[in-house]
Amino acid sequence: MTETISIKTTPLTDIHSALGAKMASFAGYNMPISYAGIKEEHTCVRTNVGVFDVSHMGEFIVKGKEALDLIQKVTSNDASKLVIGQAQYSCLPNTEGGIVDDLLVYYLGENADEKTFMLVVNASNIQKDWDWIAQFAKDYAVEMTNISDQTGLLAVQGPNALKVLQTLTDADLSTIPYYHFTNGTVATIENVIISATGYTGAGGFELYCPENKLPQLWDALFEAGKPFGIVPIGLGARDTLRLEMGYCLYGNDIDDTTSPLEAGLGWITKTKKSDFNSSALFRQQITEGVKRKLVGFELTDRRVPRHGYTIEDAEGQPIGVVTSGTSSPSLDKPIGLGYVKKGFATEGSSVFIAFGGGKKLAAKVVKLPFYK
Repeated sequence: MTETISIKTTPLTDIHSALGAKMASFAGYNMPISYAGIKEEHTCVRTNVGVFDVSHMGEFIVKGKEALDLIQKVTSNDASKLVIGQAQYSCLPNTEGGIVDDLLVYYLGENADEKTFMLVVNASNIQKDWDWIAQFAKDYAVEMTNISDQTGLLAVQGPNALKVLQTLTDADLSTIPYYHFTNGTVATIENVIISATGYTGAGGFELYCPENKLPQLWDALFEAGKPFGIVPIGLGARDTLRLEMGYCLYGNDIDDTTSPLEAGLGWITKTKKSDFNSSALFRQQITEGVKRKLVGFELTDRRVPRHGYTIEDAEGQPIGVVTSGTSSPSLDKPIGLGYVKKGFATEGSSVFIAFGGGKKLAAKVVKLPFYK
């Protein structure tokens, strides 16, 4: 008997379909991959403004007098540095030094001796992350709530994002620093988290609101954005935009077997925190070092490197593997990320990408981000 696997939807799924979006399953959700085309949507975000439905992401509330202690235990960054209204990029390291997931930590507020945080995790890892954190939470005076199914999330990205969004709120968006947020009313919807974050490198905001208000927010954004030529953007362009910036995608560039130190995420890895979860990372950072590193590379040929392709040296010996690749719409050339042996990670190093069938193409290690 064949098991039927149900696919989840967001409150905007019917709207995406009506707009002619190419839909596909992503992290268990029926999501828009593209509307007019990935290259066109990518360029719109880089030069103008576009809107992503990213409501498939997961959100947890962690509240209590030991909420910060728990977050310090399970996340790699130093959440004690956060002030109310600030967000932080981090990851959940496992005991072997790999990455359970990467995430955002929002410091929402405090009341008496209780602190409240929101953790934003990847859609494919919602249950996995919840289970991972919960095993430690039982030892802390905290209350955890999974609000993923009640929370809608739109990313308004691009250089004109502020101009469009400002017409819908009294909050002064120009005063919100990067990786900070405020609570405000947007398009008459109260208690929207307006966050100056995003994963495109194009600037803009992410808007968290009640799931049942998401269509109202979507419609208001597109009405306000008409004078700017605002367009809906699919996950295809989200991937090319993040790759041009050298941002990691969980499941491609980072996973349970990759260390944040290998992945160039040492800046979010504070191993000297007291009671930190991963002694393996401490050993990597202080004594052992890492044997491979995630690098960016460019090809002069027009062929696009794909996830899983072998990276070789000049003698044809395997030295690594491609984790992400695309044809960069902004740079008009193939680019990629991949892990290589430490000796080949220097900017300017020559490597070769094995495309199969004996075909190998020269590539050069370059400094990230690709798009500046």
